[in-house]
Amino acid sequence: MSTGQSALSPIGFPPEINHLAMAPRLDEIEGKTVYLVDCRFDDGDKLIAQMEDWFSKNMPEVHTKVRRKSGVYTKRDTELYEEIKEKGDAAIVGVGH
Repeated sequence: MSTGQSALSPIGFPPEINHLAMAPRLDEIEGKTVYLVDCRFDDGDKLIAQMEDWFSKNMPEVHTKVRRKSGVYTKRDTELYEEIKEKGDAAIVGVGH
């Protein structure tokens, strides 16, 4: 005898993702522009600030540009990534924790 109740699975359906290959590594970064990108995840700005400080003290010949991703960390910032492709040589995209 049915009671009219049902159970739903909590597993859900993960979204499809497109796997992208990693960018090729540079042989050296001296004289290059490295973007340090804050993804707006908890304390990511602190991590990026520490990285910028490290580069200025240890590799002053590397030009760093700190940028903060627009919107939430889970959404792609196409405008920022186009800027990096056009003006940068490398990027470090950091999250907190």
